[in-house]
Order: sequence, then C-alpha cells, then structure tokens
Amino acid sequence: MSTVSGADEPDGIRGFGGTGDPGAPTAQVTPADPTAPVTPVTPVVPAAPVVPGRPGPPRPGGGYVSYGPHDPGGPDRFDHFDRRGLGSVRRPKGEAAKNAAVGALVVATLLTGVVLAIPADPAGPPPLPGPLARAQTAAEAGAPATTAELNALIADRETWLRDHPRDEESWAVLGSAYVERGARHGDWAAYGKAEQALKRSLTVLPGERGNTEALLGLARLANARGDFPAAREYAVLARKQKPRRWTVHRALVEAYGGLGDKKKVEKSLESVQSLYEGAQARGLAARVYRDLGWREDAAATAHDAVGAATGTAEKAAALWWLGELSWERGEAEEALTGFDSAVRLVPDQHQALAGRARALAALGRTDDAVRAWTAVLAKAPLPQYALESGELYESLGRDAEAERAYEQVRVLADRAAAHGANENLALARYESDHGDAGDAAEAVRRLEREWARGVRSPRAADALGWALFKAGRAKEGLVYAVRATKEGPRNATASYHRGEIERSLGLYGAARRHIGEALRTHPEFSPLLAPAARSALTALGDPPAGGPRKVTGREGLGTGSSSVRRQASGTSSGTSSGTGTGTGTGASAGAARTR
Repeated sequence: MSTVSGADEPDGIRGFGGTGDPGAPTAQVTPADPTAPVTPVTPVVPAAPVVPGRPGPPRPGGGYVSYGPHDPGGPDRFDHFDRRGLGSVRRPKGEAAKNAAVGALVVATLLTGVVLAIPADPAGPPPLPGPLARAQTAAEAGAPATTAELNALIADRETWLRDHPRDEESWAVLGSAYVERGARHGDWAAYGKAEQALKRSLTVLPGERGNTEALLGLARLANARGDFPAAREYAVLARKQKPRRWTVHRALVEAYGGLGDKKKVEKSLESVQSLYEGAQARGLAARVYRDLGWREDAAATAHDAVGAATGTAEKAAALWWLGELSWERGEAEEALTGFDSAVRLVPDQHQALAGRARALAALGRTDDAVRAWTAVLAKAPLPQYALESGELYESLGRDAEAERAYEQVRVLADRAAAHGANENLALARYESDHGDAGDAAEAVRRLEREWARGVRSPRAADALGWALFKAGRAKEGLVYAVRATKEGPRNATASYHRGEIERSLGLYGAARRHIGEALRTHPEFSPLLAPAARSALTALGDPPAGGPRKVTGREGLGTGSSSVRRQASGTSSGTSSGTGTGTGTGASAGAARTR
C-alpha cells in the first residue's frame, strides 16, 4: 500500500500523508520484517484478516461472509469494557470489525497510543504479517502501537475512506491516528488534519446520536493541544454515552489534571481502576499519585506497570515514567538507566530521549548531553526542549549556541499556536527568564489569561508566580508559588522559585528552607538553577541563633494580601499593591524548566 496523497486522498481531507507536509512522517505500509519483535499477547485464536475488496470466511451452507461497514451479520459497535480492558463486547462484522481493531487509536492516550481489544474469530486464519497485522495483534493485548504500525493504520484508513466517505468510524480512527502522530513527533500540522477527520466523522454521525469515538478523539486532541477546558467538555459528553468505557475516564483524568482539579482527578482515576486493571491503568495511577505527592505509591505502581506491560511499546512507556520518577528524586544514574532501557525498546520515544539528555547533564557528561538534546529536537522540535537545550549551552558558556536555541523557543511556540496547540507555559518561562522586563510582563498577561480560563494546575501556578516575580510583583507571585509547592508534587524547580521569591521579600528563614529543599530533592536539577540555588543558600548563611522565625512564607504578604489570595483561588481579579522586586542573584536570571 502506498502513501495517500494529492487527488487520491479522501474527500475533505487534502494533504493527509502527502509530501505537502515535510514535517510529518510519511504514512506508508512497510513490508513485513521477519526479524521484528512481535508484541506478546495472551494466547487467543487469531481473528480472520479483514481486507477491503476480498470475501471473508465461508458462510455455513455456502457463500462467503461479506465485509462492509454495515454487514447485517452482526453488530458493529462496542458495548462496554470489563476490568481487564479486553472488553465484554460483541464482535463487529466486516469493515466495522476492522475499524474496531484499529479503533485503538480513537481512545489511545497521548503518551502511549493504546489500542483496544476485540475478541478473536475462532474460524479465521492467522493475521496477515506486517505493521497493520501487528497493530491488530497489539489490539488483542491492549498494548501501544509502534510508529510503523501507526503509519500503517493511517494509510489503511485513508485508502478505505476514498471509497467509503460515509464511514464515520473510520474518520474517527483516522483523526485519532493523526493526534497520536502529532504527539509522537511534535508535528502540530497533524493536529489540524486530526480535527478535520474527527469533525467529518461528526458530520456523518453527530455526537448526540452516539458517535462516542469522535467525541473521545476530540477530547484526546484537546488534551494534546493543551486545551484542557475543551477536553473536559468532550470527555464529559462521551461519558454520558459510554460511562463504562475506561478510556473516557482516562481522558477526564488528563483534562482535570491540566485544570488542577485534584478531587475530580482522583474520582476519574477510581473509575478507570474499577473498569480496567492492566498496565495502562497502573501507569496512569503512578502519574496521578506523583502529582498528588504520594512518591512511594507512585514508584511502587510504576514498577507494577513495567511488570504488567506485555508489548515493546507499552514496556518502553512504563520504563520512561519510572525514569521520570527517579529523576525527580534526584537519582540521575537510576533515571538514566530507565531512560536508556526505554530508548532501546522504542528509539523514537522523545520523552525518554529528553529525560536522558537531562540525566547526562546532571551527571556531568555535558558533551553527551549536548548530542542528546540535538537528537531530541530532531525527533520532536518542542519549545520546551529548545529552552532546555539553550540553558545547557548557556551553562557551558556557549552563548552563541544558547542564543540560537532560545530564538527557536518563540519560533516553535508560534508554529504550534498556528495549528491550535497551546505552548504558553514554555513560552512564558522563556520570556520570564531570558527576556527583558517587558517580556516578563507579557508572560504574566499570557499566564493570567490561562488562569482565567481555568488552567490552574501546580505547573501553571509555578509559572505564573515566577513570571510575577520577574515582572517586579513578588508579593503577588508568592501566593502562586505557595500554591504550586503545597498542591503539586515535590519539585526542585518549584521549591527554588518559591525560595527566591521569599528571599527577595526578606523572608530569609522561609527562603533558606525552600532553596535548601530544592537542593535536597535534586542537587543537579538544572544546569542553571542548581548553581544559582547553591549561591543563594551560601549568601543566606546559617540561620540566626534563638530558633526559627517567620518561616511560613506568609509574613511577606502584608496588608492587602487577602485580595491576592482571592485572586489565586480564582474568586477575584484584583491585584495586590505589593512592590517586591524580581531581581535574584547569580545565574538565577536563567531558569531551567521541568517538563
């Protein structure tokens, strides 16, 4: 099967898979590789291959089962999913069966692209070899699809839709496949194609008439773009139709996490766990536990996810997250081991590649770290990665290379915005740390708009507090910094930010505590911030005799602080008249960032 492009593309979806988008990987079906690893699955009788245009298995009494999107031989939709995630389902017939198999991508997570399972047909021959067949095998196990399998599914659905433009399920599958492509490669143009396909699916069958797959695809697209309010709305609509589909609740976990609604995150996670107990649920639980500050629970559950993973891509995703948890604990060697293991399994997993670059820098292997960041940006040119690579160059005194990397931050963020992706957090951090006072003020305006529309995660609070500090509004910034450290996970960068804001306000005891906490959490958490934190702690000196005083971090708020607290909680848009400065010392003007 060849790439679909130009006049051969499905109507209404021009540009999909063609050469007009040089940044997107080519959607091709590659020949079967007999040496390629095959995802291990629970033994089942293989399903019959579904090939458009070919007859199916013989019918009792003569003739063949016809393959088509509305074959009367059986139902064409899932009913609900059981606790194993394999589904208490009825097997669709014909092309709808194939859509169900590849419909994995409709409900895949942004990070892992999980595909769902369909029961096997005991009368069918073994699956066809190659990426598409391997994707169907992965579906049996509920495992992630690889990039080659993803490309095969895209090409397959494009081919089918040329002749079957009224197949709403295939449009939803295609749209969600493009969401996954965008997330895998930092290819924002793929998000626009995903939106076209998903909306085309809703045109054929509106969401209120049962098009859950398109609604869920749009929820995933919104989460991928950082539009968490929209993701929540789409996922809630999907939940009304399919309350027992665990992937609906997973989309809600991601949306509520971006919005900073911890109670609803926990409730949605409980729903996931009540419906599905596989590796994907465990990996999701590990991320939620980490965000809640339950570090031991997060680590134990992440180890469980690695052990429960059945396929190559699924295990790589679990190993990446295990490495992230080690990194946040300051265990750079252990983190590097996890990242290396993930990259060996899936070489294009950019999250693990980025983690590897951070760990190498923390271990003093700076030449290797520079090469690693170059490889990361080649795989996924994200603003966050450009920012972190620039800060590594700056820490090494390679100012010209640092400047080129910083210039790319704004270029990449603007490119993302042109395709509907929200990279405001990364852009605001760049403006706060590497721009002038006007840039810091712009970062504040940018982040206040995000806050006003409900994006109030600990990461958003930390970014806004730091931007306010850099813009000369330290008293206001402290409120958000306190919120970030109290409601978010233990994070060295957030602790350092809070400590520097407290130091600027004369809260030396609290500053000493939080800057010290940053270094205890991770002694080398950033090539720029860690040295700045050590310099600041030295300047603060030992605490005075007579016991601690004024260490809560609230003393510097002063008169009028109640209005600022109301603003941080979202009940007032008023601002404090505090005039704390945002100057800092040493290398604190250059701030490395967490993910």
